[in-house]
Amino acid sequence: MNLPNKLTVLRLIMVPVFFISFCLPEWFGEGARAVSVIMMLICYATAELSDLLDGKIARKHNLVTDLGKVMDPFADTLSHLTFFVCFYSLGLMPSLALIIIIWREFSMNFMRMLMMGRGKAVAANIWGKSKTVLYAIDSILSIAYIVASYFAPGAWQDGYLIFLTVMFYLAALASLLSFTTYMRAIIKSRALSSMTR
Repeated sequence: MNLPNKLTVLRLIMVPVFFISFCLPEWFGEGARAVSVIMMLICYATAELSDLLDGKIARKHNLVTDLGKVMDPFADTLSHLTFFVCFYSLGLMPSLALIIIIWREFSMNFMRMLMMGRGKAVAANIWGKSKTVLYAIDSILSIAYIVASYFAPGAWQDGYLIFLTVMFYLAALASLLSFTTYMRAIIKSRALSSMTR
C-alpha cells in the first residue's frame, strides 16, 4: 500500500476515534469534557491534514491507484457524515441540512460506482469544490463552538448558533447543486446509456 492510501487509512481510523472522543462526556460525565475536546481537535486536524496530503502526494508522484480512487471518496463521506451527525446531536446542525447532505453523499457514491464500472470518472465542478470548502468551514466552526462554549460560555452563543445554521444551509445548498450538476453532466454524456437493465 502506497503512502497516499496509508494516509487515507489513517483518516478512516480517525473517524471512529473522533466519535469516541465526542461521546466521552456522555459515557463518563462532565469530568471527561476537557479530554473529549482535546481529542476531537486532534482527530479532526489529523483527518483534514491527511485528506489534504493524500491527493497532493498521489498526483505529484503518480501514485494514483484504483484502491485510492474508491477509498478516498468513501473516507470523505464517512468522516463528514460522522462529524455532522455529532454536530446535529448537539443542536448545532439543522436536521434538513443533515438529511440533504446524507442523501447527496450516498447518491453521489452510488453514481461514482456506476461510472467507475463503465470506466468513466466523475469530473469535479465548482459546486462540488464549494461544497467541500463549506463542509470544512462548518466543521471548524462547530468544533470552535464546542471548545469555546466549554471554556467561555456566554451570550455570544445564541448569535453564533444562528450564523452556524446559515452556514450549514449553505453547505446543503452547495451539495445539492453539485449533485444536480454532476447528474446533468452524466446524463448529457450518455455514459450509462448502454448499461443493461
